[in-house]
Formats: sequence, C-alpha cells, structure tokens
Amino acid sequence: MATTERSAPSWAGRSVAPGGIVARMEFPRESIGLGRPAASVWASVVAVGSRRWYFGGVVSLIWLVNTGFDLYGQYPGLADRIIVTGLLGLYSAAFLAIPPTAWAMPHRFRLLLPTALWALSFAFFPWLGWDVTTLWAYVGVSAALCLLPFRLTLAYIAVLTAVTAFGIVQAGATGDAIFYFPALVASISLMMAAFGRVIGSMNQLRATQHEMARLAVEQERSRVARDMHDILGHSLTVITVKAELAGRLVESDPERAAKEITEVEELARGALADVRSTVAGYRGVSVASELVNARTALEAAGIEATLPGSVDVVPAVYRELFGWVLREGVTNVVRHSGATRCVVELGDRFVQVSDNGTGATDATAGSGLVGLRERAAAAGATMSTGSAAGGGFVLRVSA
Repeated sequence: MATTERSAPSWAGRSVAPGGIVARMEFPRESIGLGRPAASVWASVVAVGSRRWYFGGVVSLIWLVNTGFDLYGQYPGLADRIIVTGLLGLYSAAFLAIPPTAWAMPHRFRLLLPTALWALSFAFFPWLGWDVTTLWAYVGVSAALCLLPFRLTLAYIAVLTAVTAFGIVQAGATGDAIFYFPALVASISLMMAAFGRVIGSMNQLRATQHEMARLAVEQERSRVARDMHDILGHSLTVITVKAELAGRLVESDPERAAKEITEVEELARGALADVRSTVAGYRGVSVASELVNARTALEAAGIEATLPGSVDVVPAVYRELFGWVLREGVTNVVRHSGATRCVVELGDRFVQVSDNGTGATDATAGSGLVGLRERAAAAGATMSTGSAAGGGFVLRVSA
C-alpha cells in the first residue's frame, strides 16, 4: 500500500450530505408503518417502492464519488486506487440495500444494518484516518429509513452524532469546526426520519382506503346476497305453491287454474324486476305492499290469514324494515311451518308474525333470518324468535 503523506484533515471541505434522495424516494406500501413486513427480503428489495428509493439513493452517492476523487489525488498508486474503488462500491451497495432489507426484517434487528455500515466505514481508515466521519451521514440516513419508533431512531442518531463529534476531534478539528459536521449528520438524519414517517403515514392512509374499499365491496355483496335471498325466496315460494295449485285445478277448474297461471306469470315478472333493481341498488320494500303479497301467498298455500287492515300506525322510518320482516316471516310460514293459520300484528314500534305450525326453528340456521337480524340491528331494532304460546313459531322485531 502506498505511503504517500496524507493531506490535512479534509472533512470540513467535503459536503457528503445524501440529500438527493428526498425528491424521488417512495417506500413499499406493504411494509412502511403498517407493522406487516414484506414476504421476504428479496420481495422487499425488488418492490416498486424500493426501486424508486434506489434512484434517489444513487443520486446521493455522487458525494462518495467526490470522496473517491480526493483519495485518488492523495494516493496515486494503482493498488490503493483499486482497493479504494472496491470499498467505495461495496459501501455504496450496502447503503442502497439497507432500507429495503430493513423493511423486511423484524424491528429488533433493523439497527444492526446501519451499525454494520458504520463498521464498514472503518475499512477506509488506512486512507482517511478519522476523516471516515465524512461517511457517517449515510449511516444516519440508513438508520432513519429503518422506520423504527421515533424515540429509538432519535437515540441512535444522538449516539451517532456524539461519535461523529469524537471522530472530528480526533481528526484535528478545533473551535466551531467541531460542531459543523456532527450538526450536519444530525440534521440530515432527522430530516430523513421525519420524511420517512410522512411517507409511511401516507401509505398507511392508502392502505386504509384500500381496506375500506374492500369492506365496502364485501358489504355490498352481503346486501345483494341478502336481498336476492329475500326476493327469490319469497317469490319462488309463492310461484311454486301457485303452480302446484294450478296443476291440481287444471282438470277440475280450468278457469281458476288459468287465473293461477296468470298470477304465476305476474309474480315471475315482478321477481325479475326486483332482481334487476336489487343489483342496481335501487329496490325498496314497504310494509303495505308486503301485506298484499302476504295475503296472496297465504291464500295460495291454503293458510288462514289474520292481517291488519292498514299500516297507518307504522312510522315511515320503520316501514321498509317491517316490510322485510313480513316478507321473510310469511315466506317461512308458507315454506316451513306446516301451519293452517298465520297472524300478523303491527304496532308503531313492532311487527310480529306467528303461526300454529310445528314450532320454533333455529334462527341462525337459515340465511334469511340471519340477514333479517342484520337488517334489524342496522336499523337499531331487535329481533326475537321462539315458540308461540299455543304452539307454532313467532318472529318479532321491535324498534
């Protein structure tokens, strides 16, 4: 190794601040501030946000090129230049790789990476002596971009700043010059720590927006599934009953059979229209229309119906909910109860459907009652089910 005499300490003349990374840096959304590490180190290293970081990081490495030219001037020997070039390349690659690698690591291990970069800087000691402190701004930026709790990052930067000040003194600085470069290391590191957290917060907001959109899609799917069940369950039940009735009457009473078939056709068209409007999200249900439908369905099934004569007592805010209760309750009576009588009661804050059939069923077994319970809860009402006093099943929703 060449023994050319080193020049005077040159730290004060080198501006090695890696500030060029600010303009282009963006972090991978999968790992920044969300507590969810990337699937692997390699996945983090090649992520889109990491590639953008590399661009800004390479810009900041221009200052290492300046360090290289200074060393080439001081040590013209070929061996020195080859070794220095290799070390500069290794230091640069380590600096670029640390943030993406840290994002894929558990928090407790992340600071090992900038510490390793700090240790690597001492490989330049034979050429720079204590002027290796000029490389420690990169160490501070690496630590800042590990995105650890701010207090821990602040403590690490404070220790690095103190060690930098010690190195500057060892390099021969005196007076105000002792504070210049440590202050530069601290300010750049803190700036990058703050900037990283801003980007992390932005990505966390984006992730929250994506999660909200996903939940909205799930809620809409649940709504469509619930409405489709309610619409088709009710309509197809009535259609089935009327079709069976028409089949029995086709020979004994052709005129009534034709009437039943006409009503089946109308019900099918209505169900189709309801399905289309449900998919579009515009369908509404009213307790008045469902009373009419309930009477038609119960009569077709040969079930005696006791229904209220009007719905004036029901406030407008509950008419849609009570309509859904009537639809689901009457559908269950026709389909499952084996009842001969059904009673519907309406009040200003409740609706009740009861029958004299086979008794209570599990309210959580069918998707219809589960969906109805969800509707009631969304409207601030409560749903109860159970056995009627004289046998049969009772469905009640109270607001």
